[in-house]
Amino acid sequence: MTAQPDFDPQLTHRYFSATCFNKTWEWIDNPHRTPTDDLSMLQSAMTSLWHWTQREDAKPQNLSVGYWQVSRVFALMGQSDNARRYAEVSITHSEGCPPFYAGFAYEALARAEMVDGNHEMMNEYLAKARELAEQVDDAEDKEVLMGDINSIE
Repeated sequence: MTAQPDFDPQLTHRYFSATCFNKTWEWIDNPHRTPTDDLSMLQSAMTSLWHWTQREDAKPQNLSVGYWQVSRVFALMGQSDNARRYAEVSITHSEGCPPFYAGFAYEALARAEMVDGNHEMMNEYLAKARELAEQVDDAEDKEVLMGDINSIE
């Protein structure tokens, strides 16, 4: 039988979900990542996501973003199947959320298809992401989403 920890697990989940998410961005933004950095980036993204799944206050949009980030990491690592798998889960969690979240989920699917070399599907998902971006009211959120959409070639 496991003893009760001498710390608040929910505070721990809050800390690691956010800290690992932000740390993952440091690796994502580093154009000179090494293979070791890639592994650390993936571990950090997965750790963040897992802690989000343990949080009592997690909302579908939080999970959508967590799955989206893991998808992005797999895309950066050239693993289109894993990127696609996590993008699809991101879409599932974005249902019923503001269009910003679904827009990013479709951006992730488009990026997975780009990595896979499937330009027909990539363009289909990009069109859906752009359609959702047009529904985003906040100008800054729309700009961030469109920046990621436009970075896909």
